[in-house]
Amino acid sequence: MKFSMRFIFVVLISFILVKNSYSQGFLKTEGINIVDEAGNNVLLRGIGLGGWLVQEGYMLQTSSFANAEHEIKSKILDLLTQEQFDEYYAAYYKNYVDEADIDKISEWGFNSIRLPMHYDKLTPRDKPGEYIEEGFKQIDNLLEWCEKNELYLILDLHAAPGGQSDEPISDYDSRYSSLWESEGNKQRTIDLWKTIAERYSDKKWIGGYDLINEPKWELGSNNEQLRDLFVKITNAIREVDTNHIVFIEGNWFATSFNGLENPWDDNMVYSFHKYWNANDNGAISYLLTLRTQQNVPLWLGESGENSNSWFRDCIKLMEDNNIGWAWWPHKKIESIAGPLSAIKSDKYEYLLKYWKGEVSKPMNAYAYAALMEQAENLKIKNCIEQKGVIDAMFRQINDVSLIPFNDHQIPGRIFCTEYDYGPKGYAYADADYENISGSVSNSGWSFRNDGVDIEACSDQITNGFNIGWINSSEWLKYTVNISVTGTYSVSLRVSGYANNGKARIKLDDISITTYKDIPSANGWQNWVDVSLGEVELPKGEHTISIQFFGKDFNVNYLNFDLITSVDEIKSELMEDYLHQSYPNPFNSQSTIKYSISKDSQVKISVYNTIGELVEKLVDGFHVKGNYETKWDATGFNSGMYFIRLETDAGYQATKKTILLK
Repeated sequence: MKFSMRFIFVVLISFILVKNSYSQGFLKTEGINIVDEAGNNVLLRGIGLGGWLVQEGYMLQTSSFANAEHEIKSKILDLLTQEQFDEYYAAYYKNYVDEADIDKISEWGFNSIRLPMHYDKLTPRDKPGEYIEEGFKQIDNLLEWCEKNELYLILDLHAAPGGQSDEPISDYDSRYSSLWESEGNKQRTIDLWKTIAERYSDKKWIGGYDLINEPKWELGSNNEQLRDLFVKITNAIREVDTNHIVFIEGNWFATSFNGLENPWDDNMVYSFHKYWNANDNGAISYLLTLRTQQNVPLWLGESGENSNSWFRDCIKLMEDNNIGWAWWPHKKIESIAGPLSAIKSDKYEYLLKYWKGEVSKPMNAYAYAALMEQAENLKIKNCIEQKGVIDAMFRQINDVSLIPFNDHQIPGRIFCTEYDYGPKGYAYADADYENISGSVSNSGWSFRNDGVDIEACSDQITNGFNIGWINSSEWLKYTVNISVTGTYSVSLRVSGYANNGKARIKLDDISITTYKDIPSANGWQNWVDVSLGEVELPKGEHTISIQFFGKDFNVNYLNFDLITSVDEIKSELMEDYLHQSYPNPFNSQSTIKYSISKDSQVKISVYNTIGELVEKLVDGFHVKGNYETKWDATGFNSGMYFIRLETDAGYQATKKTILLK
């Protein structure tokens, strides 16, 4: 994949604008703002390290049979010896997040990291009051990497003792008492936070403490238990640490703050989570009211798992309302919805099939090799970087310009999935572009994370993917470099059943072909070429768009073949010639190129459909050579016109053009 210098420049500028220079000092609250030590407003732009210290089944593709961490570990231990099990998890933790990951997070433009923690990495399940130095060392290392990159680290208790919800994300195990059903579990949570705070009380790049992730339990209409536990944790922290913010999440997946009004600490933030709903003020109005009434800042502590278009709109909504955010997560296996995608190995795929009951149990050596190979694939150097995700989250918030996905040269082939980076409505249009209340944002869920529907392609010539699920009025745009002015034949590679399917091409947003019918290929992966006609293309950097009508067809690539170039005509000058004007159709100004083979008197005129002369463009003597003129049709009505070339040597030629306004 190639990226232009323009891409690098724009991303660099965006990074400089986004990554503010902070005074090193403790974050604190000041009214509804989070500020640094100098009193400057700090808008947290963070990423969550989900899946690292708290495993979740969907990130590892085990959710259909093992969702919670203890379930996942049980499946793995059934295949490995204890020694192999320990070796695998050592590799897993080392490779999932290391210093290179944190360097890259900073490079992308984030200024903070949210660390989901499992309590049993810090204190043994069966040994209250004891603590695990190795677990704290993982946090220490992460903090050191954050300090080097000037990233605030927010510690999040993602799995509390017993589980704060009956969901796998808290590693809940129904065989034991939950957090809310055990006073012992509550006390362990309080003690753990006091121990954490005592250890990091003087660390200025600790951004704060996210006390309990996504509580979900029936705790009464006013969440009395939740408030009571939060108050006790806060008091315990303040005994050893008066420096750091405490982040308070509401009940029911951090959405309900009933009973949590009237803040009990003067350095406190309400943290909410937002998934799969609309990106407008109505969706957060109750939170804005809470902020105003309580004079306490808001933080979107977790969001993501949607399309790039939704990402852009959500982040813009947050920042327009002075709300910081933390995205979820930075890495998963086979992910297009996050910055990093770990490749799934064939051996690991076999393990998944075994756990699903589809294949026989693998030998111990095979299972160990499969898991160690998959752990190796978690290293950032082995992951696929989803540049479109980062572009949507940072640059596209304030910049709607297009950045080429690839170096598209004409003449040549353009794979349809390699449309430009840019927001919906600028780089592409798609009928289903975001997941709101369970709607589909990307039917194929492959290759890229925009609303554009992309799937695996089995054509002989392919980049591995094609556009599918096409609907009327959808389109894609490509920045191209046309190497020579000339006449080109354009074809489109299609498959499917073409229910009234049609396609047309635009040059710089002006149609240069009419809609051409797409025939049925009698199969979703049966591929045929369809001619879209001949077009005149000018040399230089331009945009080419393909627009669709109808449905039930797929597209693989556009192909542009040069038929005749102006340079060829110029070198030969064998005959007089009037080129097709371009763009055609056009909406205001059209370019007309023509060649004169010998010195002549030349006229170029424009006529309407009833043969009336409407404008004379050229009337004068020409020496032999190649020429061009322009017709500014600003004052003319839409319709068909005829451009006529005449010379005193007897040459006459007429070309049709269409003015669209």
